[in-house]
Amino acid sequence: MLYQTKFLISLFATLIIEIPALFLLLRFLYKNKKISLRKIIFVGFVASALTLPYLWFVLPPYILSNYYVYFGEIFVFLIEVLIYNQLLELKFKDAIFISFICNLLSFVIGLIIF
Repeated sequence: MLYQTKFLISLFATLIIEIPALFLLLRFLYKNKKISLRKIIFVGFVASALTLPYLWFVLPPYILSNYYVYFGEIFVFLIEVLIYNQLLELKFKDAIFISFICNLLSFVIGLIIF
């Protein structure tokens, strides 16, 4: 399978995992009803669509393969914290927790699937 095909499958899987996780965390854990479903979906899509290409295509030549997963995932996590903080207007600590859970879920489920 082509690397680009694997990327598209990974992107699709990430969106399917992280957007519902984002919604569930905001609605049920944080009881936040003021952020619309449309905005949650949009921001979830933006966060994944902006970070995953960097993880797959931009960072690999610059990071030793032994440390790639660690640095890559930390990079994605931190960028998504900023996206959630700014676009969803979440407190920084809430954005950290939500980004951590969303990325942990997609990482673990990705390991299981692939």
